[in-house]
Amino acid sequence: MIPVTGFEGRCVGVLGLGRSGLSAARALREGEAQVLCWDDNPAARETAEAEGFDIRNFARQSGFEGVDWLVVSPGIPHLYPEPNPVIAAAWDAGVPVDNDIGLFFRSLSAGGGWDMFDQPPRVIAVTGSNGKSTTSALIHHILQEDGRESQLAGNIGRGVLDIDPPVDGGVVVLELSSYQTDLARSLTPDVGVFTNLSPDHLDRHGGMGGYFAAKRRLFAEGGPDRCIVGQDEPEGRYLANQLSEGPTDDRVIRISSGRKLDGPGWNVFARKGFLSEYRKGRQVASIDLRDVRGLPGAHNHQNACAAYAAVRALGVAPRVVERALHSFSGLPHRSQIVAEAGGVRYVNDSKATNVDAALKALQAFPRIRWICGGLVKEGGLGGLQAGLGNVTKAYVIGREAAGFALGLSGVEAEVCTDMATAVAHAAKEAQEGEVVLLAPAAASFDQYDNFEKRGDDFAARVRETLGL
Repeated sequence: MIPVTGFEGRCVGVLGLGRSGLSAARALREGEAQVLCWDDNPAARETAEAEGFDIRNFARQSGFEGVDWLVVSPGIPHLYPEPNPVIAAAWDAGVPVDNDIGLFFRSLSAGGGWDMFDQPPRVIAVTGSNGKSTTSALIHHILQEDGRESQLAGNIGRGVLDIDPPVDGGVVVLELSSYQTDLARSLTPDVGVFTNLSPDHLDRHGGMGGYFAAKRRLFAEGGPDRCIVGQDEPEGRYLANQLSEGPTDDRVIRISSGRKLDGPGWNVFARKGFLSEYRKGRQVASIDLRDVRGLPGAHNHQNACAAYAAVRALGVAPRVVERALHSFSGLPHRSQIVAEAGGVRYVNDSKATNVDAALKALQAFPRIRWICGGLVKEGGLGGLQAGLGNVTKAYVIGREAAGFALGLSGVEAEVCTDMATAVAHAAKEAQEGEVVLLAPAAASFDQYDNFEKRGDDFAARVRETLGL
């Protein structure tokens, strides 16, 4: 645990008692703060009470009396589409609002003793729309392969305050969502990674501008020593330009998937299946990604570039990275191979909950039996068009399957509604050399609690259908 410092004897409210909220409450108590907790869910309140925490409904009159600080769980909206009433009340009471990420950076080095380290611990923070989890896990994997102490936390792995205090030369790898970067009052990573940007969570951020601004805070507020910035969208090129003092400023490492990056700076890009590192206009390393089974497709090659650049910023050798890439098995629900039978691969990419992520999955394989559908996000399905040429047939699930199928122009689409039917029909019709791919291009909440449940159902139906 990372004890939260700076609140000794002060009263801190915690709003939302999920994983991050309870973790923050425990870390605050460990740091000798007085903690008051609230969650609208009675079961969550009971769990907190069972751990000895005091409960207070901050929404009631004088709910913030005596409260010095409010820590909010990431799922609670603080501004758009409208402020949560408790957060609005905190504003009116003059109570600062923060989250567990802000507490982490505030407390990480506050305990003292860092002058005793030969190599001070480092923090790598990864944000962006797609690929954050794979990039973060891959960085963690490479560091472990290099024999370095590494912990994975944030939006993946453990809660950020649940990790152990880092050791000499240790690295903390954080995946940070826009919900987390938007509110944190302290953001001070040593290395910041921006993978890419595509429309997502727009209602939460008041549009694309607000969404990008939430991501940008990691760099503008945090001032990382090194910034790895994807260049495949205008926002990434804008951000790199804002952070750089000139074309040779190697504090900014530009990355891309699909095009060569020219210029005298520090560049890492993947093109035609090869990752290349260039510095001062000269190639210094190259890795063949085509046979790396855990990272199929251009979108995963971008993840490889981001992870490569992040660990190179810490001095990891290219040969170590290459070895680690081949031993990386990927993450569940992200281009995960769940079975192979009769020359057909079954791939679970349930995390592809938006059009951009699904498009990248479609572009990773040439002949696809595509299982898709769910709650379509803002912007519709038009952005999928560039990948539909790889689709042999679509099998549509979800409550609105018929409407979803109508949005797939030029593709044979069968309305299956449920996962069992979609998997059974796709498996029966699949030919050798094809891929049965779950890449929904939509949220899961019409049929499942989350994308993980959807991916697990896909894997279970595949095993059932194939008799595995």
